[in-house]
Amino acid sequence: MTRYRKEVGDWGEGIAADWLAEHGYEVIARNVRTPYGEIDIVARLGDVTLFVEVKTRTSASMGLPEISVTPRKQQHMLAAAEHYAAEYEIDHWQIDVISVEGKPGAKPVVTHFENIIQ
Repeated sequence: MTRYRKEVGDWGEGIAADWLAEHGYEVIARNVRTPYGEIDIVARLGDVTLFVEVKTRTSASMGLPEISVTPRKQQHMLAAAEHYAAEYEIDHWQIDVISVEGKPGAKPVVTHFENIIQ
């Protein structure tokens, strides 16, 4: 991954974490490593824990950010979430995706897709 892509990804994750906090979610952790991959954000709203994948794009030339959440990526997200939930004895959880469109220094467009894997 290039330095620029990492910077954009980190920026998008920060935007997503701030968006969640502004909308009443408690951000528990960021960039959690599991044997099945990384969980970008772990958050909570009431008694539900959210495992959030953040996808960021700086332009529409490659399509919307959320299209990069492929079935294979969803399986990794599910395995990572199941591992974390078992480790911390979490009963009520879901997997969400937050799409961030824009560039650092500009107002981003944030879209929250809830409970994408059922």
